[in-house]
Amino acid sequence: MTDLIEALRTPVADQGAGAVSIGMAVSRVDGRDKVTGQAHYAAEYAAEGLLYGVVVSSAIPRGRIRAMHTGAALAAPGVVEVITHLNRPRIRSFDIFYKDMTAPGGSPFRPLYDDKILYSGQPVALVVAESFEAARYAARLVEVDYESDPHATSLLENRERSYKPGRMKAGYTPPPDPKGHADEVWEKAAIRIEGEYYSGVEHHNPLEMFASTVIRDADGHLIIYDKTQSSQNSRWYVSHVFGLSKDKVTVRNPYVGGAFGSGLRPQYQLPLAVMAALKLERSVRVVLTRQQMFTFGHRPETLQRVKLSADADGTLTSIIHEAVAETSRMEDYVEVVVNWSGELYACEHVRLGYHLVDLDHASPMDMRAPGAAHGVHALEVAMDELSYALNMDPLALRLKNYADIDPARGLPYSTKELRACYEQGARRFGWDKRPLAPGSMREGRELVGWGMATGVWDAMQMFARASAVLHADGTLVVSSAASDIGTGTYTAMSIIAADAMGLPLEKVRFQLGDSTLPVAPIEGGSSHVATVGSAVQGVCEKLQKTLFKLAKQLPSSPLAKARFADIEFASGQIRLAGRPDTAISLVGVMAASETAKIEEKYLMLPNMLKQMKYQRSTHSAVFVEVRVDPEFGTVRVTRVVSAIAAGRIISAKTARSQIIGGVVWGIGQALHEETHCDHGLGRFMNHNLAEYHVSVNADIHEIDVIFVQEDDRIVSRIGAKGVGEIGLVGVSAAISNAIYHATGRRVRSTPMTPEKVMQ
Repeated sequence: MTDLIEALRTPVADQGAGAVSIGMAVSRVDGRDKVTGQAHYAAEYAAEGLLYGVVVSSAIPRGRIRAMHTGAALAAPGVVEVITHLNRPRIRSFDIFYKDMTAPGGSPFRPLYDDKILYSGQPVALVVAESFEAARYAARLVEVDYESDPHATSLLENRERSYKPGRMKAGYTPPPDPKGHADEVWEKAAIRIEGEYYSGVEHHNPLEMFASTVIRDADGHLIIYDKTQSSQNSRWYVSHVFGLSKDKVTVRNPYVGGAFGSGLRPQYQLPLAVMAALKLERSVRVVLTRQQMFTFGHRPETLQRVKLSADADGTLTSIIHEAVAETSRMEDYVEVVVNWSGELYACEHVRLGYHLVDLDHASPMDMRAPGAAHGVHALEVAMDELSYALNMDPLALRLKNYADIDPARGLPYSTKELRACYEQGARRFGWDKRPLAPGSMREGRELVGWGMATGVWDAMQMFARASAVLHADGTLVVSSAASDIGTGTYTAMSIIAADAMGLPLEKVRFQLGDSTLPVAPIEGGSSHVATVGSAVQGVCEKLQKTLFKLAKQLPSSPLAKARFADIEFASGQIRLAGRPDTAISLVGVMAASETAKIEEKYLMLPNMLKQMKYQRSTHSAVFVEVRVDPEFGTVRVTRVVSAIAAGRIISAKTARSQIIGGVVWGIGQALHEETHCDHGLGRFMNHNLAEYHVSVNADIHEIDVIFVQEDDRIVSRIGAKGVGEIGLVGVSAAISNAIYHATGRRVRSTPMTPEKVMQ
């Protein structure tokens, strides 16, 4: 018995393992698999007899297919079939079956459904062959006769057709009713500004192209490896479109090479691959080309008008913010663009408006910080303009109008450390040394400018399930159908589980990316850690209670009289809090109780009654230094300080990476990224990475990230909010403001290319 008790007390950590706790800077648990090529992506799964599909894209933006000429393609060596709307397998007809879990209102696009052409680049055929090369060659042999109809693809030329959205998606919050008398106050104000702000189309362009590998087994079961931000959303879509039982479809996405919102909805390669697999009763892979990555959703083109007025001391007296954005003819894609202007600063008179213009493009879709990336940009540039009209420091103006309660609904914040973001960010940046006058700093031939902006994003929580199995050797396996799109979900969830159970990280394995696992929401909106992380913490707490009960029942247990509130899990042990000498190892508990494994499940439901009493947001303060060549108009962003208040940080290393990634994208939004449409052809023209410019290494310099201490138990039981979106919001505005400070020229459209800066 003495030997048994001694074994029970042996901590796992003493066996050579390292302890881990929430907030530590831990390297990615999936990092080795990624750098050694062991991580497989959607287009990398093999299957016996695998066929390859290549998509044929439409050449017109609107009209009908008069005839399909597929004979030459079918005659090409290795070609098995050319699938069109004329010979596809049966698919359902009602819109409801094509609505995935994030679909906006309206009629979703149905690939190869009929002869209608709804936008340039839509798929009109799928060539299937024994090799990718054969399919690609044969796809060029397919000829299509079209009947063209008049089309419209310009937001600016069609804004007179704008309308209030009527077919809104779930979760969208329309602008609130006007507060006070904003127009009257603005008209009478002595200090006022107004500006029009334009943002061009952006495309996501993640590193991994969209792909689906459909593996059909002998029983007709489909195992689908899909590039998606939710395996369960893709399964939902496939099951409904093709009328298949969900038991006949399994979708997996263990690794995703970036998505940024483009994988929220199933893209068209998924139904096309399933069509081919069902029709030919073979396994099929379909991978889109980089050019075809420009033929589905994008961040919408947006035009905004902002009016602000203030008293002489800087007190805001009115805010007017109106926006018009593009959508497709099929759906009313909507974003929260203007609402931020009613939430960020204290003001008694506010009027907000949001309209759409339907164009002959594919439906826009969520892109990192959807709505806020545009809306907060316009507001924060306008605030900078107002600060100069007041001859007031831009940071002082924001502090003057700081909102201690939500101005829109009068609710307290669950937590709000934005003031600390301002203070810590400004101190780190050296903002107090900034001269107020534009054009007053120079180094060599370059003008130097300092700008800042505020960022805000919703702190959301959904519902999720998690399961956990603790094995006799002390290995913990936690599972949920979450996704990791490069954000570090594997690592964050492993940290939460390891911290809860007092286990070293190498003893914990988190399973995700499989539609058969416990339900999880779509990975998006910066809600995954707060949601799935809370489910993981919840299921681990159930494990703790089961283990504690077993430990109390052991002979001569040192915990026999302890209460659950008195114990902690650390170093692979259950022990009295603060008393490491009074402990029992988890492995020993299971061995002594002859338990091979302990399994628990947990359903995490948000406490909506409690959460509804608070405004729940993440915040940031972004400080930027730019250097502008006055002769060429080129802009270098040489220094960024981003101070973030996003609740409790779970994984410090991956969270910092998320903010850095957001800042890099903000630089791209500000200076580089825009997709240009030839409105005569109705087609995006720079559909490649040679002409669609993204930030490269030479564009990125010093980025300093500060996480302000915050712990929000209203948003989540683990105190976390989310960092995916907030890192981007405000960056482009801070750059715009810095350019003005350097040059005295106000650029009100993005991207701020050299010719605009030089004007």
